[in-house]
Amino acid sequence: MANDVKNMNEKEIRERVLLLGFGGDQRLFMAFHKRLQADLPPGTGIVLRGSVVTNKRWEDGKPFDADGKGTSDLDVTLVGNKVMEYWDKDAYYIPGLHTKPLCDEDPAIAIGLNKLRKSLQQLVGRPVNFQATANLVLYARDVLFDEPCFTVIEAEAGS
Repeated sequence: MANDVKNMNEKEIRERVLLLGFGGDQRLFMAFHKRLQADLPPGTGIVLRGSVVTNKRWEDGKPFDADGKGTSDLDVTLVGNKVMEYWDKDAYYIPGLHTKPLCDEDPAIAIGLNKLRKSLQQLVGRPVNFQATANLVLYARDVLFDEPCFTVIEAEAGS
């Protein structure tokens, strides 16, 4: 699992995400995917980012789950304007474009999504964080700031 994500194709990245984040269990990944899709506004894009994609923690460069099984989180980026409406008005890094993360440390900033987030944590046995963004910001983070991601579901236009 030493491959740099920049040198991997989409299939290899998907396999990495499945192995690291879901223990190689395709059914668990599909249950995660379906629960998100069922409980989010129609057309919302779903993207996984961070160490589940790169196998390298941002803060210290250690591999995913270096501190034990289930210790690394899943960073879920939700793409679309409708889903951003769940966040409090003061819970944005860039107003209307990019939210702060909904996580255990700040569960009230998007209270309408916290139940879903917590149910996903139970499902996958690890922390799950949500952040919402516009497609433009996601593109900039991927291309301009070299922060790769794995798209689970593409956002629909107007979502």
